Amino acid sequence: MGALRFFYRTTLGLKEVSEHIPYARRADPLPAVLARDEVERFLKAVTDLKMRTAFITIYAAGLRVSEAVKLTGRDIDSARMVIIIRQSKGRKDRFVMLSEQLLGILRAYWKRTHLEHWLFPGPDPSRPITTRSLERACRKAAEAAGLDKTVTVHTLRHSFATHLLEQGVDIHVIQDLLGHRNIASTTRYARVAINTIRKIQSPLELLNMEMAAPT
Repeated sequence: MGALRFFYRTTLGLKEVSEHIPYARRADPLPAVLARDEVERFLKAVTDLKMRTAFITIYAAGLRVSEAVKLTGRDIDSARMVIIIRQSKGRKDRFVMLSEQLLGILRAYWKRTHLEHWLFPGPDPSRPITTRSLERACRKAAEAAGLDKTVTVHTLRHSFATHLLEQGVDIHVIQDLLGHRNIASTTRYARVAINTIRKIQSPLELLNMEMAAPT
């Protein structure tokens, strides 16, 4: 579309025609988000210990699936209660929070699995689990939980960000936790923070509309 506008405006000198050619705009749908009780239903529907622990970790820390599969034992810093995300998108390292409950879940998981390196290894212990395996397990869990929404592993990250926003966490803090370079990527979650939207009073509430019903 930009090339057509240039052709008519510059090459042919028909500026009026070029202004009638619209720019193509990418659709910006709302991200899919689970309510807190739906997240709980989803996680409890996962029967495989490794898969359940991976999904809990992704939701608890707002990780990308590509970040979760690369976690190792040394990335869990229980002394400072953070998880180190190494060389993520944009080749940047960052810290995310390590909740007390997640730490307990990871310790129990570690004792049962006796892992050597990868937190979530694949069939070959020298390699991590694949993102495809997690997505496949996610689809099965969503179906078992009876969720009527389209749920992917990334939905857990969307839900993490939205729930933090509803808790009143500053959006710039959420931006850092998610590893977003642009704040615009984070503000999308403000559009689906239902609890926040519900707290906003409509201007109608300031009007006195108690009157006879219109005929």
